[in-house]
Amino acid sequence: MHKTIIVFFTMLVLAITLSAAAAAEDMEQLVTRISLEFKNRTPKEWGENVSGVRTRLATTEKVLALTLDACGSPKGSGLDQKLADYLAKEQIPTTLFVNARWIDANPELFKKISVNPWFDIANHGMLHKPASVNGRSVYGIGGTKDIRELVEEIELNARKIEKITGRRTRWYRSGTAYYDELAVKVSQMLGHEVIGFSVLGDAGATFSAAQVKTAMLSSRPGDIIIAHINHPESGTGAGIMAAIPELKKRGFRFVRLYDYPLE
Repeated sequence: MHKTIIVFFTMLVLAITLSAAAAAEDMEQLVTRISLEFKNRTPKEWGENVSGVRTRLATTEKVLALTLDACGSPKGSGLDQKLADYLAKEQIPTTLFVNARWIDANPELFKKISVNPWFDIANHGMLHKPASVNGRSVYGIGGTKDIRELVEEIELNARKIEKITGRRTRWYRSGTAYYDELAVKVSQMLGHEVIGFSVLGDAGATFSAAQVKTAMLSSRPGDIIIAHINHPESGTGAGIMAAIPELKKRGFRFVRLYDYPLE
């Protein structure tokens, strides 16, 4: 465990350094540099859990990380305010993966949640695309078609969020949470660790409240939970609010992604 912690913090320092370097670099230069790095390389993996995706906290302690996506599609640009208020009131650290389309649809709401001390803002891309270096698709959604589009998907939203909040993001989750392994490496070059999940909390905000609660209660120590905060009409909020008291009774507590090494 001691070695794992050292490796984690070494990687974290490297990510912050790379992130600062990417933020200071002209976009065209950044795209050119990274494109040359991956020239003639063909990905071999495609999915939610390809090499390099972090899906758990590296600990046996009874801790969980709650992550909520705000995708910003035409039918998914809302905010579950009741859930947001509950999480803040109960002091539940939560990482919000925010897409640029959601920010554009909710500029004042985004400013408000970005200063809430219980919410950490993370990068969910510009156009909510699967992260690919060659245009692979999933669920009928086309992925980023090449390195340029992938870099723009990640970096432009990172810069957009930083301009508004004054803080650069360190975590990235693609639209659909699908990647090839080269896209994960590109994200890391941009100073963003790719955050997957080990508990599917709401299946894209399609679960009922009872299903969300059941999924949450299946959590094991170190799990990263994925759900959504942009569908107030769904059962997600009610399910999470029903599950959290029970998880606390079981001895679980909620932590931030950077509180523990990731694996």
